[in-house]
Amino acid sequence: MLILPAIDLYDGKAVRLLRGDYAQMTVYSDDPLSVARDFEAAGAEYVHTVDLAGAKDGTTPNFATVAKIAGETSLRVEIGGGVRSEETVRRYLDAGASRVILGTAAIENPDFLENMARLFPGRVAAGVDVRDGFIAVRGWTETSSVSCFDFCGRLESLGIRTLICTDISKDGAMSGTNRALYRELSERFDLDIIASGGVSSLDDVRALRDMGMHGAIVGKAYYVGAIDLREAIREAK
Repeated sequence: MLILPAIDLYDGKAVRLLRGDYAQMTVYSDDPLSVARDFEAAGAEYVHTVDLAGAKDGTTPNFATVAKIAGETSLRVEIGGGVRSEETVRRYLDAGASRVILGTAAIENPDFLENMARLFPGRVAAGVDVRDGFIAVRGWTETSSVSCFDFCGRLESLGIRTLICTDISKDGAMSGTNRALYRELSERFDLDIIASGGVSSLDDVRALRDMGMHGAIVGKAYYVGAIDLREAIREAK
């Protein structure tokens, strides 16, 4: 299993939200590149980045920061938040990102998701952010009428392989991850599932590893010192 440490970006800073609430934002670093280099030094191969401002309005205000991380570290960068056009997908991939994550656009425009998956095979993932069983969009500020499980079935039919699934109720809460959700997803769908939200201990890492998750995203637990990244990577393997 892969461990993907996370950098959530807002105004060029590395921040974390509590359960997706922009009013409950904590700034952890003014230098996201330095954070990424710390990940690299700890043995990480990937970094999960999200443009929080872009997620709300479909823009890319933190593009330069993502490009810098991709260009000045050996990390494989995946980026989500505001990726809603082919032009944006191309810009990120041309800037060195390994994979782009489609969230709101994937829900609201399935044809766009299908086209991007066809044009950029293996380099497009779907982001499924779950609130009470339904998928949230626009930086988690709205909840759609699309069921998490219905959408995952659609992904399989489109040939999407990688799914980043976040339980919003767990995100940043340091209360453990939603193991039941990920277990059900792994049993029902043939997807490479990356678990996100509430991964707050090595026990969470082991549990996700043992149920066959493709990856786990570690965010707040790293920043507050609850998870040692080097140890998490070792346990995941």
